[in-house]
This record gives sequence, structure tokens and C-alpha cells, in this order.
Amino acid sequence: MADHAPTAAVLLIGDEILSGRTKDKNLGFIADYLTVLGIDLKEARVVPDIEDEIVQAVNVLRRRYTYVFTTGGIGPTHDDITADAVARAFDVEIDHDPQAVEILLAHFKAIGREPNEARLRMARIPKGASLIANPVSKAPGFQIGNVFVMAGIPKVMNAMMEEVAPRLERGAPVISHTITIEGGEGDVAAPLKAIQERFADVIIGSYPFESPQGFATNLVLRSRDQALLASAANEVRQMAVELTRDGKVRGWS
Repeated sequence: MADHAPTAAVLLIGDEILSGRTKDKNLGFIADYLTVLGIDLKEARVVPDIEDEIVQAVNVLRRRYTYVFTTGGIGPTHDDITADAVARAFDVEIDHDPQAVEILLAHFKAIGREPNEARLRMARIPKGASLIANPVSKAPGFQIGNVFVMAGIPKVMNAMMEEVAPRLERGAPVISHTITIEGGEGDVAAPLKAIQERFADVIIGSYPFESPQGFATNLVLRSRDQALLASAANEVRQMAVELTRDGKVRGWS
């Protein structure tokens, strides 16, 4: 486990996401998965199926963060250009990988499907990359440098993340604690700011919502230091007690 927290970015690739036709389910899964591993997700981007934009995004993100996870664009059709774009970003050649071809040929034979040119496009892998196994539909993803290229289909991507996890450096997991008050953000803004200033190493977020009783707010505290988190949470609870006493909020839990 690393003393520091590794960082990560997610790059979602596909016109279908930007058009709204496909509702992304991958970002939330990856964020939750990385949190458990103690890896801080710092940025997420969505780019269209345009090679120049994919190349630019990959190069910016891979230099900025410990890891980059891409989803989408590694299928058999003409608009699946992620592998080519990543190869260009790393300035390496791309060709059919013998191991990937073997995996796909065996799979197609088993299911009685023709291994045509389009389907074998999924075996094109940048030179120097290592494969990411796909237990669901066999067509592999790949890792090159600190970039992990995975499928856009959530079930497949989820399985690939399980394959990727052993390769990742881990940090101390972030612990979170939530306190809910029956009041709006305006009621807690000033005292919450004062608590945040005293606990700089605890991330405190305020998230309003509408409860059956009216406006309410979730106060979420996050830290890698359990003792520090407990101390900050105690102060937030005391703040809630005082706000309840003077009638600014109806209650808290």
C-alpha cells in the first residue's frame, strides 16, 4: 500500500454518450471501485469518436495522473477508433496481437460465428501493450503505460476492472461519514465553514435535497484519518444540536 494516494482519471469515449442515446453507467462504478482501493479519482472527461480529441485527452491525462481508465470504442465497427488513437498517443504501431487473435478465434469457433475482418479488428493492439482479459465476451482490453483501455458495455467493463485491480498501486482507503439535517444549506454555511477551516485534512461537502418535511442537507465528511474524521464529525453533530436548539433546523440524524 502506498504512503501517498495514487490518482486517476476516467475518459469516456463515444458519440452515443454525448448525444444522450447511451446513459453512462461506467463512471460511477469506476469511482466507487477506486475509492475502495484508496485511489483518488480526480477528473472525468467525455470525448467524441474523433481520433485527434482522443489522442489529446489521453496525452494530457496520462501525464497528469497515476492512472487513466478509458471506456468505449474498442468494438468491431468503423467508429471504434480508441485503440488506434491510444497507439498514436504513445507513438507506437498497432497490429493484430497474436494472443488476442488466438483468444477470439477460439471464442468464435465455440459459438459458431465467422471470424471475419470486422470481428478481428478487436484483436488490434498497440505494440508493447499487455492484454486485459474479458471473461464476459472474450475480446480483450489492453494496458499501455499507465492507461487502461476497456470496453464501454458496463457488464464487460466491470469484469475488466476486476482483472485490472491487481495491477494497481493502492493507497489508504477514504472513510466517509454522513450527518443529515432537516434544514437548508444556508443554515449551516457559516458554522460549517468554520469547522472546515479547523479540519483542513477532512473534506466536508454539503449536499441539499428535498425530504418529505421540506429542505434537508446531507453533510458528508471524508478523510483517510479515522481519528481526525471522528473529531470533525463530533463538531458537526454539536453544530446540528445548536442549530436545532435555536430553531434554524428541525432535527438531524
